[in-house]
Amino acid sequence: MATLPGIHIGHWHDPEGLTGCTVLLPAAGAMRAGVHVGGGAPGTRETDLLAPTARVPEIHALLLAGGSAFGLDAASGVMRWLHERGRGYDVGVARVPIVPAAVIFDLDLGSPEAHPDADAGYAACEAAGPDEAREGTVGAGYGARVGNMLGPAGRMKGGLGLATSGREGGVVVAALAVVNAAGDVIDHDGSIVAGARRDGSFVGSAALLRESIAGGIAGRPLGNTTLGAVATNARLEKLGLTRLAQQAHDGLALSISPVHTSFDGDTVFALSTGEEQADPDALAALAVDAVARAVRRAVRAAHSVGGVPAVRDVAGA
Repeated sequence: MATLPGIHIGHWHDPEGLTGCTVLLPAAGAMRAGVHVGGGAPGTRETDLLAPTARVPEIHALLLAGGSAFGLDAASGVMRWLHERGRGYDVGVARVPIVPAAVIFDLDLGSPEAHPDADAGYAACEAAGPDEAREGTVGAGYGARVGNMLGPAGRMKGGLGLATSGREGGVVVAALAVVNAAGDVIDHDGSIVAGARRDGSFVGSAALLRESIAGGIAGRPLGNTTLGAVATNARLEKLGLTRLAQQAHDGLALSISPVHTSFDGDTVFALSTGEEQADPDALAALAVDAVARAVRRAVRAAHSVGGVPAVRDVAGA
């Protein structure tokens, strides 16, 4: 069972509005973090604080949510939950919880009026636990979809996935991915796992883009985004975590085609929760592998019910 080292995961979702959110809470109360944004349409909150030049050394939770920019409001509920428990950055007169957040666009799958709010973020915290390892249509992945190059008629369900890349000498590297990509999810051999379809067959989103270099693709939606969180119990500071987040984007490139488009807000966070010593390049190699496998697991879990494939369109869902 894949879990994130030193982190409790909590989910909330709306089965009617088809949206949700996922919170990552450090078991020790705080964790070091870095981030890198690779897509052209991100929706984020408090990510500037993760820059190596920023003063705040740690964060107290990470929120991933649906609802586009509306979903960023769920971070307020996470802050309220943390504040009630005395967790936050000490500013002398109070402790201020630091909660970076990133969102996916899922407004066109269920109801455009449905999105995670502060109460949803609070509920996700209440549900958090060390063994929460559900995948597929859960939490922030509830309204996710992939293969959007041909619009709603050709897309498939996305979701949330988890993967652990290795436990080498006591060092653990794991990844969580919320997969809501404009492109296709591809396997290690380049075959399409889930993506844009026409008449029931995969068409190849990268090929569609190459063929439309002059005129573009009619019907392409305006919002997508894949979110990732790589966690390790190795000791890294913000500079090393920023670098690790940058390198972990290679895992997206290995598992999504095309990736980092102007219609995706692809964002990866890197989190350090322990004191183990490890080579940064070795950590990066493990992180790339974990992210790629988490992406593939997300869509496979979303299209499986009781182990039986349930691949379907999500148009009109």
